[in-house]
Amino acid sequence: MASKDYYEILGVKRDASEREIKQAYRKLARKYHPDVNPGDKSAEAKFKEMNEAYEVLSDKEKRKKYDKFGDKWQYADQFAQGGYQQTPFWDFSQGGNSFHVEEGDLGSLFEELFRGSRTRTYRRRPQVRRGQDIEHPVEVTLEEAYHGTTRLLSLEVGEPCSSCQGTGWIQNVPCSVCRGSGVVSRLKRLEVKIPPGVKDGSRVRIAGKGGQGYGGAASGDLYLVISVQPHTMFQRKGDDLLVEVAVPLTVAVLGGEVKVPTLKSKLALKIPPETQNGRIFRLAGQGMPHLGNSSRGDLLAKVKVVLPAKLSAKEKELFKQLDELRPV
Repeated sequence: MASKDYYEILGVKRDASEREIKQAYRKLARKYHPDVNPGDKSAEAKFKEMNEAYEVLSDKEKRKKYDKFGDKWQYADQFAQGGYQQTPFWDFSQGGNSFHVEEGDLGSLFEELFRGSRTRTYRRRPQVRRGQDIEHPVEVTLEEAYHGTTRLLSLEVGEPCSSCQGTGWIQNVPCSVCRGSGVVSRLKRLEVKIPPGVKDGSRVRIAGKGGQGYGGAASGDLYLVISVQPHTMFQRKGDDLLVEVAVPLTVAVLGGEVKVPTLKSKLALKIPPETQNGRIFRLAGQGMPHLGNSSRGDLLAKVKVVLPAKLSAKEKELFKQLDELRPV
């Protein structure tokens, strides 16, 4: 019986770790997200499919059931109640691209479990369960991480199936709309705020904006997983920023003043006489904001002495005189 292979959808091996599964999901999410592929139905379908796969494989219990029963993992408890636990139903030994039933016919099995039993009636009540937490990758520039920013997101979220009121069952038969899960997916657009000070790996919690709860329970939370793009000028070290500052040779030798760039404006920096190349000056409070409070890191200004070019004859003569005064 052909079925979806969630491992193949995410492009991971069956013994993949939680971290490998999460990394694979984030990579695919950036590639197939509707915001990146506006109007592309195939990308939207792929995005929906990979979200379905990640929802199962990122949950230890669901993954355990999936490894045993394939994409019929939702019925694992019913299989157990029907006494069908002697051997696994689903065989992944053939490369994982197809599943097959080892004992009996699956159609007759469902008939016995869900329709034809005269001795047992399954009565399902709406589940009361908190909505699923959702992770969503967000990439920002260093300037956006400094000032804070907003994003308009398109999210695939789960909500209780209206056909079965979130029970997964209609008259003791698995709901065909949600395939017995009690959950259906929908695309939701949401504007979110990203606070100043975020860094690579920061998780920004948006309370109550995850999956909808069941049976009146609270909705889950949305977690924005931040990645910050590298900057051409500034190098981030925690909440400190390192920047190279060009200092003319004459200023480095005699002293003077240069302009230092920051993410907000330019600052004047006094250079003392005989400043060596590579020296670092610390400008307190001119770095990145600390996430969650008003304090800031520092700006580290590294001196890069610039040698003069296209010297005039007189300038060359002066350097010769200096060389005679200070022989190596």
